[in-house]
Amino acid sequence: MAIKKDKVDAVVVGSGWAGGIVAAELAKKDYKVVGLERGQDKKHEDYIGTKDELRYSLRYEMMQDLTKETITSRNSPDKTALPIRSNENAYLGTNTGGAGVHWNGHNFRWLPYDFEIYSKTVERYGKDKIPEDMTIQDWGVTYDEMEKYYDKYEKMAGISGEEDPLGPERSNPYPNPPMKDSPSTKLFKKAAKELGYHPYQIPSANVTEQYTNPDGETINACMYCAFCETYGCDFGAKSDPIITVLATARKTGNYELRNQSYVTRVLHNGSKATGVRYVDTKTGQEYEQPADIVVLAGFVFTNTRLLLLSDVGEPYDPKTGKGVIGKNFTGHFNNVTYLGAVGFFDNKKFNNFAGAGALASTLSDFSGDNMDHSDLDFLHGFEPHIRVMGNRPIEYNRVPEGTPTWGKEFKEKSLYYTNRNLFVDAQAAALPKKQNYLDLDPNYTDFQGNPLIRVTYQYTDQDRKLGQYSIKTCTEIMEKMGADIVESDELSDDVEFNSSFTNSHNGGGVIMGDDPDISAVNTYSQMWDMENLFVVGSSSFPHFSNYNPTETIGAFAYRAAEGMEEYLKNGGGLVERKRAKKHA
Repeated sequence: MAIKKDKVDAVVVGSGWAGGIVAAELAKKDYKVVGLERGQDKKHEDYIGTKDELRYSLRYEMMQDLTKETITSRNSPDKTALPIRSNENAYLGTNTGGAGVHWNGHNFRWLPYDFEIYSKTVERYGKDKIPEDMTIQDWGVTYDEMEKYYDKYEKMAGISGEEDPLGPERSNPYPNPPMKDSPSTKLFKKAAKELGYHPYQIPSANVTEQYTNPDGETINACMYCAFCETYGCDFGAKSDPIITVLATARKTGNYELRNQSYVTRVLHNGSKATGVRYVDTKTGQEYEQPADIVVLAGFVFTNTRLLLLSDVGEPYDPKTGKGVIGKNFTGHFNNVTYLGAVGFFDNKKFNNFAGAGALASTLSDFSGDNMDHSDLDFLHGFEPHIRVMGNRPIEYNRVPEGTPTWGKEFKEKSLYYTNRNLFVDAQAAALPKKQNYLDLDPNYTDFQGNPLIRVTYQYTDQDRKLGQYSIKTCTEIMEKMGADIVESDELSDDVEFNSSFTNSHNGGGVIMGDDPDISAVNTYSQMWDMENLFVVGSSSFPHFSNYNPTETIGAFAYRAAEGMEEYLKNGGGLVERKRAKKHA
């Protein structure tokens, strides 16, 4: 039998960037907040001296335990989905701070085009440019409305960057200078400029100077140690929720984080959420946590699954197009993005083992709708870049094609090319398709006996054509960089979705908009169907830009917190009353 806890103002599921920002903002306003985190309690001190490639890069110690809860995946509705049991491609975070602790630190503002993608596409190219089964839609909010939240996030996280020459307008410069150039980023920038492009240093949460944010939290200066992705920061120099927003929330005295708390249901009376039910995985005891507002701030799969398990909102039906929960699942998938060209150099050497998670150079000439798509057979764009993350000896060992995979020649070329190879790849946008969605799996359950979330995803011509174009561009840049051997990735027209799953950049399932008929939440991340239930994170993204998602997640978390405060202060109601009334 579940033990009922004392009621609080807000219960927040998840302690990553989304949950941490919301918790900090509400706690600072003197609201009582309980956070529920399925993973273990972690502090910055736990990551000191943890540069162990086998432990973290290959055994995925910081990732979700897929033996207890996972997802199932299939390419199309006529196939049986199978459970994902390897973290090799699914970097799904857990523990205090979530994926915000083991991330690389790339930060981008999404483009004005992203927020008004349907309107701007129709305005420039006409409706016929949009494929029949592509379900793009406007978000109900503009970049100009989001700019102040981007600015607030960047100041909180101490983002180090330089302004994108082709980027949208900003109210303030980045709070810290960009990361240092390396020989490889200099070479990339020189080649890009010679080709007429506009390269710049990627904005980074690997902070370049010791920085104290507006909440009084100090982030140290990056040491360029190269252990960012899949690692917590040894030096407290990578901005993460533990040393920023969670620290801010805790020092108010209004925030309690309960670790190893596995949420199984949103409790509600049909019209309002009353709290959540969760299991203490240390003891097996079940609890109910009542609250005035409930905030789902987990990853895409967690948020969508909890709504489906709790019978909140109408599940999406790909056959009819009706319903919204599970709709527009998208993401950056390795089979069609992160493709490009490897260059091998005979007369240049680079220190490939030094770097940082977000030490990188890029350009926005091909992002969003920055290039004219009139004569192209795809929409949106991609972001070519060179990353100097710091290679690791077990994971990375590039040699030219045709080299034996063992023996004397392999050893010789492996040693010779260790610091003589570079990779220019591209991150491509992912636009939604009617047949790509999330629902509950009828066959597989988690360790508590609850259905797993099921992914149905199939690549489109849009995905393939965009990927093929991005490979050509990356090859052009690598050739201009002067590589002696250039090997381009290949992307066939019949490539299928890798059902072992790829990447941890995913979006959709609980999408945002200004029309309750085609969206689950309004632009304050508030459920249309349940006014005191907020769903925060990339699950609200109607499509996936070519840029990394974290900064946009953070910006919308700040906007959501503003909406929550207004809701609590006014005693209820939809924050966006005018828009709700318009579609009533």
